[in-house]
Amino acid sequence: MEPVLDQSIVGLTSATEEFEVERGAIRRFAAAIGDPNPLYADVAHARACGYADLLAPPTFPTTFRVALPIALDASHTLHGEQEYRYARPIIAGDVIQCASTIRSVHEREGTLGKMTIIVAETTGMDRSGQPVFTGSSTIIVH
Repeated sequence: MEPVLDQSIVGLTSATEEFEVERGAIRRFAAAIGDPNPLYADVAHARACGYADLLAPPTFPTTFRVALPIALDASHTLHGEQEYRYARPIIAGDVIQCASTIRSVHEREGTLGKMTIIVAETTGMDRSGQPVFTGSSTIIVH
């Protein structure tokens, strides 16, 4: 059964998922994106620059796999756009609690027919409930 992709899904929020930010994950991510910044690999350097531990690269929340509050068929889904806004940097040792909310949905005609454009917002909070980041994803369903 196909999910209903109309205004009725706006405001739906996923269950909260928790992610522990590990040094190794930061180092592997930085290597995978080809960024040699020592803030992402050298603890002593990060601390000398005023951070408690390794700093995560700006797109690191991409590694947090937060389920959407709706089921989508991956074979009909494209990732259109991603952006992040930060309240503070993500540091190794952080535990980030994330949930995704559907913010908007609309249809448009594309070269291959009708597409549904969904914007989902993921919020990341620390364990004390303070905001860390907000990510906005544009998902194209065809």
